[in-house]
Amino acid sequence: MTRSLSLFLLVALVVPLHASGQEVPIPQRLTLADAIRIAQENNPTVAVARQEAALGEAEILAARQRPNPVLEAISEGYRSGSGGFGNGQELTIQLSQELETGGRRGSRVRVASAGRLAADARLADVGRLLRRQVGRAYFGLSGARADAAAAAAALQEIDRIITVNRAKYQQGEISGGELRRLEVERLRFEEDALSAELATRRATSELRAMLGSTRLDLPVDPIEGLAVPDPGGQTPGVPGLGALALASRPDISALRHQREQARAELQLQRALRSPAPTLAAGYRRDFGDSGVVLGVSVPVPLFDRNAAGVARADTSARLADARLREAESAVNVEVQQAADLVDISRRRVQALERDYLARAREARDSAAAAYRAGEAELIDFLDAQRAFRDVQRAHTAALLELRLSLFQLQTTIGATPGEPLS
Repeated sequence: MTRSLSLFLLVALVVPLHASGQEVPIPQRLTLADAIRIAQENNPTVAVARQEAALGEAEILAARQRPNPVLEAISEGYRSGSGGFGNGQELTIQLSQELETGGRRGSRVRVASAGRLAADARLADVGRLLRRQVGRAYFGLSGARADAAAAAAALQEIDRIITVNRAKYQQGEISGGELRRLEVERLRFEEDALSAELATRRATSELRAMLGSTRLDLPVDPIEGLAVPDPGGQTPGVPGLGALALASRPDISALRHQREQARAELQLQRALRSPAPTLAAGYRRDFGDSGVVLGVSVPVPLFDRNAAGVARADTSARLADARLREAESAVNVEVQQAADLVDISRRRVQALERDYLARAREARDSAAAAYRAGEAELIDFLDAQRAFRDVQRAHTAALLELRLSLFQLQTTIGATPGEPLS
């Protein structure tokens, strides 16, 4: 597959199909499996790939057909008044049939069958790329919603402190300057909450558009969150994943079928070098005398032995081999990079959960309790609150990256999302 075609597919994967003009029903609580199913039902590239696969069946049907016989009626030397129509001329009626030699028909069928299998594999690969895009949008929305909830919780905490400080101010326990400083600092947390809400809305509209909806403003609640389930068992190493990808990836399968198609085409072109005889049999009425006509015609390959067709087919076969080797090498690199991303993302999440998230939460809670008790300054409380929010945001981003990296690794090796990497 060329780079331009790959780019076209990736762009087309996010374009909804609105042939019916009707709104696509999308449940508010949405599973990843439902999202993928809805996208596949409404994606135009999937529809095109389905029709290409169906066209391949027609190609097989055409390849199986034999040449039609030829019926000829020839009248020569007609003389009127010579004892009737049949006796006054040389009349020949014959039926001829071309005989396909060299296994031409079988080669044609193999060419068409390999083309159909390649089209089926391309359809499967379109589905694989679509699953990757839908997964990114789905978990992107999960991450945006999680970050928005954390930002809203931080804003609520600031609002509770402001409410308590207003009461203290009215009782003369704190100065007005401290209250105003806290009210001004609230702007940062409100901006954070609004930005998170905007990111959620954008992620929602992106996912709904990818699923073919025209109502991009309606809410969607992704059921599957960012928590990564325990894969269970032992994940195979990168060499094992590379072998699995080469055995499972539909784009690699499509290139293999295209290679077989090119080889079958080469056999067909070689078969076309041998002449195809035509047998003929018929009846001749020669001015009153009747007789049987038998004949055979054979093209004499003196000048054209299909050298050009064989050369083109041979070049196409070698090109198909080269493209397959190129794709297999690229798949190995892609698997290695995807596995590296999973490893680094997992270590980042583990570091945040082990060393930073709990400590930042404890520091925030301690600073808040000390501030309420009058044992800490406002600046200490705000610093602790902002630090916890930064760590929380980094943790959400790391969880999202880990989810997406695992999803990418699964689609890279050709596995169905959710299946163990084994």
